[in-house]
Amino acid sequence: MIQMKRIYIKEQVCIGCRLCEVYCQVGHSHSRDIIKAFKKESPRPLPRLVVEVRETISLAVKCCHCAEAPCIHACLTGAQRRDPESGIVTVDEEKCIGCWTCIAVCPFGAIRQDTYRGRIVKCDLCTGEDMPVCVVNCPNEALLYAETEEDVLARK
Repeated sequence: MIQMKRIYIKEQVCIGCRLCEVYCQVGHSHSRDIIKAFKKESPRPLPRLVVEVRETISLAVKCCHCAEAPCIHACLTGAQRRDPESGIVTVDEEKCIGCWTCIAVCPFGAIRQDTYRGRIVKCDLCTGEDMPVCVVNCPNEALLYAETEEDVLARK
């Protein structure tokens, strides 16, 4: 199995500010400008993660790029596949037909419907960037980008 960096969540320090969602939207917008992304782009870009708030606990729900990714096996068109070099589960938007099967099988609820475009969106770890924008912009460092969970625990 490919050793790859993943986003880990320290839910005990997440304050539920949703800045990870905002910056994810901006990072996946055409303009990559916060004002244009929210006021001028149509359709508005969707974040690839969502913050769940349960009483005093909040956490960002995003794709875990599972070793045995059920979304890949469930995809009817082969639009979801694992990049052989990076290990990231990717989506070929041209092949996605919006059947939502992957949404039904994702154990984390991390895949979202883009009903305007008729396809799915999910975390791509901000491919092409040094670090995912949600991690870079988390004001409380609740999101960490590391190879193993032990690396995250070592940073506490």
